[in-house]
Amino acid sequence: NGWANRDLIGFYERYVRTVFTRYKDKVNYWLTFNEINSVLHAPFMSGGIATPVEELSKQDLYQAVHHELVASALATKIGHEINPDFKIGCMVLAMPTYPMTPKPEDVLAAHAFENQNYLFSDIHARGKYPAYMNRFFKENGIKIQFAPGDKVLMAEHTVDFISFSYYMSVVAAHDPESYSSGRGNVLGGLQNPYLTASEWGWQVDPIGLRLVLNAFYDRYQLPLFIVENGLGAKDVLVDGPDGPTVEDDYRIDYLKRHLQQVGEAIEDGVELWGYTTWGCIDLVSASTAQMSKRYGFIYVDRNDDGTGTLARYKKKSFDWYKEVIATNGGKLYED
Repeated sequence: NGWANRDLIGFYERYVRTVFTRYKDKVNYWLTFNEINSVLHAPFMSGGIATPVEELSKQDLYQAVHHELVASALATKIGHEINPDFKIGCMVLAMPTYPMTPKPEDVLAAHAFENQNYLFSDIHARGKYPAYMNRFFKENGIKIQFAPGDKVLMAEHTVDFISFSYYMSVVAAHDPESYSSGRGNVLGGLQNPYLTASEWGWQVDPIGLRLVLNAFYDRYQLPLFIVENGLGAKDVLVDGPDGPTVEDDYRIDYLKRHLQQVGEAIEDGVELWGYTTWGCIDLVSASTAQMSKRYGFIYVDRNDDGTGTLARYKKKSFDWYKEVIATNGGKLYED
């Protein structure tokens, strides 16, 4: 039953020891879990928990979360022992949450939604459960079972940096049934009337990335790393002067506006170690199991039904992003 079973901590320990030892002289930056907070919304995909969602109790779900967080702290401990120069971070799915209105109840709803995600980064960075979870656990009949040594392990082996994925923001309200849902949003939420959306309903919010960067840095004073950010779209292959290509100006616009806000956050004082897009090459989308939901700078001739030659072609965004790197962001401010 995946991370609902504490035995996975031991299996994970053996795995990380193997990988850290093998790559101790080649890899310096490590993330213990990918989008660890997504287990609350996709317990099977993210946590291997086979119990059907409708049958999975909050007790078992949050106990699984505890097992993951203990395993993450153990991995951080092991990594630093194998190579003290390792930089080990957590990785969360970041999703800033706006209140639908200035109504205090809506603001409180947004605060509560964000706390679901802050739980994970709070424990990774501060080494203990945040006080705001006490009431949540009490009201939902949750009693986390700590094994001997769990609290000390989590307290003494916090992360060196915070990394996250960012694709969208969401909106929360005290009475969500009164509003349109945010179709396609990974973690739910309501539709923001001030934002446009991708073809899959993910609302595009570049300023939200600046807000996330500032919020994380203000909260933890730890270096940050954006490890996923990108646009899934239905690309069309066309004939170009140098062969087949994709005129993906929409992807260039998306990345340009987001990276400009990254620059603003750096000016705000945020310490940012890096930025990597999702992704460099087209692949099957994890969220929809579609090849047609493309993110890459490189087009891969493959269709949802499995047909295609797998030939690869550079999209327009390929050379654009290459210039962004070469000019250290200067390209972002050209007309």
